[in-house]
This record gives sequence, structure tokens and C-alpha cells, in this order.
Amino acid sequence: MLRVHSLQSLGTVDGPGVRFVVFLQGCHLRCKCCHNPDTWDRDTGKEITPDELFKKAKRYKEYFGTDGGITLSGGEPLLQAKEAYKLLMLCKQDSINTCIDTSGAVMNADVRKVLSVTDRVLLDIKYTNDYDYRRNVGCSINPVIDFLDYLDSNSIPTTLRQVIIPGLNNDKENIKKLKTIRDSHKCVDSVELLPFRKICETKYQELKIIFPLSDTPEPTVEEINNLYKLL
Repeated sequence: MLRVHSLQSLGTVDGPGVRFVVFLQGCHLRCKCCHNPDTWDRDTGKEITPDELFKKAKRYKEYFGTDGGITLSGGEPLLQAKEAYKLLMLCKQDSINTCIDTSGAVMNADVRKVLSVTDRVLLDIKYTNDYDYRRNVGCSINPVIDFLDYLDSNSIPTTLRQVIIPGLNNDKENIKKLKTIRDSHKCVDSVELLPFRKICETKYQELKIIFPLSDTPEPTVEEINNLYKLL
């Protein structure tokens, strides 16, 4: 059984093409910019078998085209790697493209099995130094870089993603380090800079927890474009 937070039938921002997106329940990190605090609790969510999810995804196969497919997101999908492998294996057997959206902070034998049937990884490089990771995410950057090294050694196509947060990682130094990370890993073929947004505040209010970045401004389109130029 997989614990599922929600499903999106025709997603367009969670990997290439049109995607069937499975948002899995549970996350061990506490990113200050998290948009989905309702996915943190590992013991909630709806239980669905890999076979049921595969059948749901297959209904949309005609919309996937050559690029689209299924994406596992979260939460942190690799916390449920054993069952995720079963789902992605079914998809691969039916020629459905597979994608994982992950923090890269989990690695074990089950994760390696999942990656063996993953066509693309969307890897969230949240910051580019250990201090900011420990302060704003709750883990070290080291396992994330190790994860990326593993993707590189296994030639798994990778998109690096970073949420740009004014005052935390919107400086030139961070982008230059991100560029170095990209250039030193041949598996990385694209980088996405995602503007920090505060539309998630209502979720924090409903959960009666404090949104740590409530006073942080959202970056402008011009600022994001200027950072892209540095890449």
C-alpha cells in the first residue's frame, strides 16, 4: 500500500509533458518554504495499492504523448520507496514514462531500486551550502550531493530545481554555486528556478502552525530572469 495525499490527473509542471502526478504522504524534512505542510504526517493519507494507482494512471496514457507520463511527488516519495518501485515497474512495463520529484535526502537499497526504473529525477537543490540546509531544511547538504553523484554515475536524466527565496538564496553566490553543481554532473540537462510563493499560508493557518516565511517577499519576474542569466 502507498499512502497518498492527493492525485493530479493532467499536471504540466511536474516533469516533461502531461503527467499523472501522485503526491505521496509523509516527509521527514521541515523546509521553511514548504508549500505542503499537510503532507508531513506519515500516518495520514489514503492507502492505495500500486496496482490501483497504475490503473488510474493508465487511463490518461493517450494524453501523455512521447514526453508525458507519471510523476511521484510529495511529501517525500522516496520514504515509500519499496511500494513506489512496484508502481513504477508496472508503468515501465506498459511504456509509461516515470519521474520522481525528490529532495534527494533519502538513499537506501529500496531507493536504488526505484531509481533503476525512473526515467527522470526532479531534484530539489534547496540551497548550495550546508549551513543554510541545516538551518532552513533540517538536514545536511551532503546526502543530497551524494544522491546527485549517484544519479550521475548511473546516467539518470536530472532536472535541478530550486525555489528562489529573497534574503535566503536569491544572491549571485548561490546561483554560481548552483551552476558549478550543474556543470560538474553530466546527468543534469536543465535547471528550474521556481519563485517562492505564499499561497500556502492558508494551509498553515488551518493546521494552526506558524509559516516561518510569512514576512518574506515574493521574488519578481525580473529577478528570476536575472538569476537565469547567471546560469
